[in-house]
Amino acid sequence: MTVPSRQLPLIIVLLCGSVIALLSFGLRMNLGVYMNAISTDLGWGRGVLSFAIALQSIVWGLSTPLMGYIADRYGPAKVLAVGGLLYAGGLAVMANATVPWDATVGIGILTGFAMAMTGFPIVLSVIGRRVPPHRRTFYLGLVSSAGSSGQVILVPFGQWLLSNTSHWSVSMLVLALISGFIVPLSAAMVGGNSRAADDHSNQTFGDAAREAGTHTGFKLLVMGYFVCGAQTMFIGAHLPAYLSDLGQPEWMGATALALIGAFNIGGCIAWGRLGDRYSKKKLLALLYVLRSIAMLIFISTPITPVSVILFTSAMGLLWLGTVPLTTGIVAQVFGTKFMSTLVGITFVGHQIGSFLGIWLGGIVYDMYGTYDPIFWGGIVLGVAAGFVHFPIDERPL
Repeated sequence: MTVPSRQLPLIIVLLCGSVIALLSFGLRMNLGVYMNAISTDLGWGRGVLSFAIALQSIVWGLSTPLMGYIADRYGPAKVLAVGGLLYAGGLAVMANATVPWDATVGIGILTGFAMAMTGFPIVLSVIGRRVPPHRRTFYLGLVSSAGSSGQVILVPFGQWLLSNTSHWSVSMLVLALISGFIVPLSAAMVGGNSRAADDHSNQTFGDAAREAGTHTGFKLLVMGYFVCGAQTMFIGAHLPAYLSDLGQPEWMGATALALIGAFNIGGCIAWGRLGDRYSKKKLLALLYVLRSIAMLIFISTPITPVSVILFTSAMGLLWLGTVPLTTGIVAQVFGTKFMSTLVGITFVGHQIGSFLGIWLGGIVYDMYGTYDPIFWGGIVLGVAAGFVHFPIDERPL
């Protein structure tokens, strides 16, 4: 018989949630490493796999509020377990792909739904309900950093598999098997609904939806998350190919993504800790502007191993710091009862941005042979996002 998570020690829930985040996020980040191998072997332009990854972002984003509602209503463990099965199935379909439709189904649809069911909104909602409000943002940052650990561990591992197995499809099947570990880990994430002081326990879903829909700050958070998705997912999907085009060795792409993940471990924890002490909206504004500065310096200077290391280290410190801060504002303003659903709604904006960043990156490259227009677009969006966050009202409702 499964023991409800509220009876499990918090450390167990934190560990299991962290490993789920590690697997969910880390496995997905391998798709950028596989871009050249798959496109070359199957005779596709980069636009084909870019579209599949971009579609994944849309499916992931649009279905996240629904999965969040199901998790809030029936429990996160069931959602996480089914998501683990879909993850394995989607990667297995991709491993056997022969035509673009296979990539669309495997990576775009199945893995897209899997990400919605195993991603941050579901995992962090469990954590958010288990910890005291005054420490919440720190713990959200701690678990968010596990997603970056996935980049550090699984992206180099994926590159090693790609280089040391007979075919990219074999290494993809290994990744599919690894994703299946999400299923048993989900058992620790049952419940997670101990009442915090800001739980709004008498609130109905309709009340929560109306409050969010009429709250200007909530809409601004969605807009900010759009920029986050456009910037980070473009870089995650296309940076390895970009570096290869500029004459950098193949291992540099995987190393770059791993460095982002490594520095983001500390970045998430630091931004989460700062979010417990200072205004979250002001920290978000600062974070987005700093991203734009890092991107501007990167594309304005010669690309060398040193510049790649400096850029990816800086981006790593800023990578997922948006997650604990944005999630923390949602919990602070609207409470935790429907936290999965409301965070999921903000995540729609993130994934629409992800879709455009990934897809347009491939389209622009196929048309012009360069990624520079997308980099410049990301710089402008980051500055705009910095200004967007200042009007947000962080006071609890």
